[in-house]
Amino acid sequence: MVKERCVPSEDPWPAGGTDADTATLVGEALRGSQPAWDQLVERFLPLVASLMRRYRVTGADADDVNQTVWLRLVEHLHRIDDAQALPGWIATVTRHECFRVQQQRGRSVPTDPQATATFDRPERAADLLEELLAAERHTALMDGLLELPAQRRELLLLLTEDPPLTYAEISRRCGIPVGSIGPTRARALQQLRRTRAFRRLTSPHPDGSHR
Repeated sequence: MVKERCVPSEDPWPAGGTDADTATLVGEALRGSQPAWDQLVERFLPLVASLMRRYRVTGADADDVNQTVWLRLVEHLHRIDDAQALPGWIATVTRHECFRVQQQRGRSVPTDPQATATFDRPERAADLLEELLAAERHTALMDGLLELPAQRRELLLLLTEDPPLTYAEISRRCGIPVGSIGPTRARALQQLRRTRAFRRLTSPHPDGSHR
């Protein structure tokens, strides 16, 4: 049975009170603590998994990316001075590794622009535009998540896992009561909507339209 910790406040994860926890884990990991390292991986693995799904990296390629991301973190952890920078650093490395494995597997098929007039076909141009807009929305979403406190970001990412995780498993990973997941999710989404990245995404264009 999972032992739930006591939460004195209405919000078990008040904003601004989480980076010190990550900083502590980083410091302990640098001193050789395996439990601290394991907690860092567990905390940020949903972020890595979400990005790999976005870039459609699966199977052996996903294993390759995942392994390389944590290897790079081992190599560079001592250079990360600010715990707030760690999620962004991990996201950047994950994106880079996703592109790398895609290139290695030959997924980028070269085309002759004179022989293949891609944008001359309206339906294909519309598909490409939709893909670009989807990529822009996802990037803004990930940037917005990086602005959240670590535990709120972790909760939202765990709630998007595929296949879905049970609330009991999310409670175990996050250390909050099952009954607090729904209310905390609502507060995390409200905070996400107020992030700079999300406001840029939803701001209207000069013509009055939205992205």
